[in-house]
This record gives sequence, C-alpha cells and structure tokens, in this order.
Amino acid sequence: MSQYPALRLRRTRSTAWSRRMHAETVLTPADLIWPLFVSEGADEEPIATLPGVSRCSIPKIVERAREAVSLGIPCIALFPNTPGALRSDDGREAFNPDNLMCRTIRAIKDAVPDLGVLTDVALDPYTSHGHDGLVDAAGYVLNDATAAVLVDQARVQAEAGADIVAPSDMMDGRIGLIREALEQGGHHNVQIMAYSAKYASGFYGPFRDAVGSRGLLKGDKKTYQMDPANAEEALREVGLDLAEGADSVMVKPGLPYLDIILRVKSEFQVPVFAYQVSGEYAMIEAAVAAGAGERDALVIETLMAFKRAGCSGVLTYHAPHAARLLNP
Repeated sequence: MSQYPALRLRRTRSTAWSRRMHAETVLTPADLIWPLFVSEGADEEPIATLPGVSRCSIPKIVERAREAVSLGIPCIALFPNTPGALRSDDGREAFNPDNLMCRTIRAIKDAVPDLGVLTDVALDPYTSHGHDGLVDAAGYVLNDATAAVLVDQARVQAEAGADIVAPSDMMDGRIGLIREALEQGGHHNVQIMAYSAKYASGFYGPFRDAVGSRGLLKGDKKTYQMDPANAEEALREVGLDLAEGADSVMVKPGLPYLDIILRVKSEFQVPVFAYQVSGEYAMIEAAVAAGAGERDALVIETLMAFKRAGCSGVLTYHAPHAARLLNP
C-alpha cells in the first residue's frame, strides 16, 4: 500500500478545465447590480473618495444604462444627489413625482425598457439634516411619521416605472405599508428588496459624499441602523420584513457581514442580496493604487465570497469591471 492517500484533492485542481468543471460557485454578470449616482449638474462629476465613480446627469445615466445592457448586467440601482435648495427638514422632495429620481427612472425606461431599475427608498438624500427620516426637536428619528412619507416616496417611484423599490431606512413596519400601497395602486409586480440587516457601519463615508449628505448629518444613525455586534437581531429583522411582503432582503455592508448573509440564507431560503458598499470599494481601489493588490483578482474574489455565502446577487460599484472580466 502506498504511503500516499488514494484520494489526492489536487488532482481536480491540476488543470484549468478541471478547475472550471469542479467549481462549486458560479459568478456571472447576471449576479451584479450596478449602483449609479444621478445629479442635476455636469455630465460627469468625479467623486474624490470613490475613485473611478462619478455623479452623472440624466443623459449620462442613460448611457450607463445602455452599457449595463451591453455587459449583461440585469439591473441598475439609482441614488440621487438632490440640490441643496430642494432639501428640507421634512424631505418632501422625496415624493415629488417630478423629482430627480423619477425623471431619471422615466428616461431609463424610455431608452432601455428591459433593464431592471432599483430605487432607494429613504429620506437622507432629501433631508437638510442628513437622516433617513423625520426628526423631532431632540433629533430622534420618528418611526411612524417617517414610514408614512416612505410610502409616498415608493408610490411615486413605482408610478415612474421603478421595477424594485428598496427601503434602506430601517424603520419598523414600513415594508408592510409600502406593499399595501403598491397593491392598492395596481403595482402588483413591483418588487420590494428590503434592506433588512443594515448596520450602523463605518464603511458608508464615500456614499454620503456621493449623495451630498455627509456634511449635513447631525449625530449618527445608531438609533435605527443595526449594532454591528448583533446577529440574532438580523434574523428577527429579516423575518419581519418577509412577513410584511418583502420579495428579497439585503445585508449591508457586505464583506464584514458574510456570516449574516450565510445565516439569513440558511434560516429563510429566500433571495438574499449584499451591498458591497462604498468603503469596501474604496479600500480595494486604495490597495490597487498602493501596489498592494491586483484589481481583477480582488474584485472577482470578493464577489465570489458573496455568492459562496449564499447571495443571489451583489450591488457593487465594480459591476462593469467585473462584467467585462466575466464575459467571454
């Protein structure tokens, strides 16, 4: 009997074709959602803390939408940089049917109707104080009053043509209210992707620059976003959102919460998405700029980690780069 084992696991890794054949996880452009920032300003305005990412005018966003289709990316996610003059304590621009978000949705649907459009439902791009909801005199975000406004926001987005509304505010009970309003409005096929486990993270800084809320934010968001120490609470949040009518759920941020993704998928067996957030993107780009890593390998490896943990898809600013790598 040979001293070596009969089974050598390296056998199946010895050639490229065999590695492809034995791959347990598959990543394709269809797994990607591309977040885009729209503004009223110039065609493209680079975001200093997000190298390679820009705020874009509506015509430029339409170009990006066409690019997504050409790359096989099935869906884009829209986030507005609302002009300062339109921001207010009550965030009323959020439910203006002719606001920047709604005009962008209509332009995309006119140009590329078969591309999925996901829209953010939260008030932080519209409030003068930078919070995701309405605040009282003490600065506390009011749950029920905010949820009522979010219903109006989701309604105007659906009427403009949004395919998926994605409440990212973390108010209790808002999924059920939004689902009821969509059904009553005849928007039976508009999906809800609930940001169910959104943590009060230090990885959101560049995003707040992109939507113009970083300098406005008074205090923090710890009274409504989740404590990074908690995992069981994430399962409770997901269970509630599913019971209220969410079609899919999201964990945000991504890589620091792979354990949460895995637990949610294992517990509920529903479509789970992750947001590879701005800080995660910026760290990869910083590593590349410093010569500490190679972009192609880092992008694919991190996206594969999300899929391996159980994600149906990933929101990532690297979506077009990854799609080019993955396309034959």
